[in-house]
This record gives sequence, C-alpha cells and structure tokens, in this order.
Amino acid sequence: MEKKSQLIVIDAQILPDVFTKVLEVKKLMAQKGEKSFASACKRIGISRSAYYKYKDFVFSYEELFDRRIVNIYLLLSDSPGVLSSVLVFLHDLKANILTVNQSIPVDGAAAVNISLRLTAESPEELDTLNSITDLNGVLEVKILSAE
Repeated sequence: MEKKSQLIVIDAQILPDVFTKVLEVKKLMAQKGEKSFASACKRIGISRSAYYKYKDFVFSYEELFDRRIVNIYLLLSDSPGVLSSVLVFLHDLKANILTVNQSIPVDGAAAVNISLRLTAESPEELDTLNSITDLNGVLEVKILSAE
C-alpha cells in the first residue's frame, strides 16, 4: 500500500538549519542569484547531497492572513501615462503586481485587469483601491475578487 504524504506546519526556529538553508538555495536559484545548484549550495553553506535529499519536501508557507490577492478591472482612457499612474498608485500601496492584462483601446478606452497581492499592513487597502478613480484618465474601477 502506498504511503500518503502528510503536511505539517512547524516554526522554522525549532528545525535543524539544513531545512531553512534548502529554502535559501531554492530562492537563490529562482531569482537567478547563482548559475548552478552546486555554487548556490556552497554559497549558502550546505552540501549538495543535503539539498537534493530535502528539496522536494521542504517548502515555505505564506500566511494567508498576511497577504491578500485582489483582482481589479479598470477602464482607462487611451491617453499617455494613465496606466503608468495606476501602477505608481499601486506601488505606493506596497502592492505586489502579479499580472497586468490590457485590451487594445476601442473608442478611446482600454480595459485592464490587474491581479495584485496586498499585505495586511492596512485594513483600509481595499477602500483605498477604490480611490484609483480619482486618478486622471481612470474611467471605471471594479474589484472583481479579494481573497
């Protein structure tokens, strides 16, 4: 009979350092900080064998309460700098933009869908998102979903 995997959440402070180092190597490689796993392991300070032993079993966990994913729909005027001003506005909110999809402008307006991740620093962030309509060239804003 096949043994089913069981996932548990454990504070990294009580785990041996090798597990957090495996996560560091994975992050380093994902961000192209090293050219090979061997050099990444050497830089972080773990053996390649330890990395390969645990790499498929160690994952970081992001608290769902700390981050929210929001999908918004915008109708923007087809004018220079309008989308840029929206992106600057979102940057000022400390939002991490995940995707931006813009249609070709028709009749002087373009539909834009943006998925972003907000941190839980401010509970008023969703209300603040609605104030995007105050920006020049933003014709309509709809929050499609928020997790």
